Amino acid sequence: MGPVSTYLGTVDGAERAALERVYAIAHKMVPEAEEGTSYAMAALIYRGKGLIATVRARKFLSIYPFSGAVVAGNLDLLADFETTTGSIHFSVGHQLPDATVRRIVQARRAEIDAKSR
Repeated sequence: MGPVSTYLGTVDGAERAALERVYAIAHKMVPEAEEGTSYAMAALIYRGKGLIATVRARKFLSIYPFSGAVVAGNLDLLADFETTTGSIHFSVGHQLPDATVRRIVQARRAEIDAKSR
């Protein structure tokens, strides 16, 4: 078990399923990503960089793509969600659509690939 699996083991029910869904979409898109940690969060790691993390907070769930540019570049898809410079908040009852998660993961992967060249 890696850090993501261990973290998910601490979350129950529908919240866990919502977080697992994000990781599953990301891992399907970037199968070479591995479980690890980035900024002290359990995350999928790609080329040594944080690809994506999901976290349960007291009042919401969050996605962290480890890039303010990725969040800012996808604000058109995030109008119905609260965002910060580096995170996107959602809930079990109001989850990000699969296409939005895919676009965020794709943007972050492209960013990592561009910096790795």
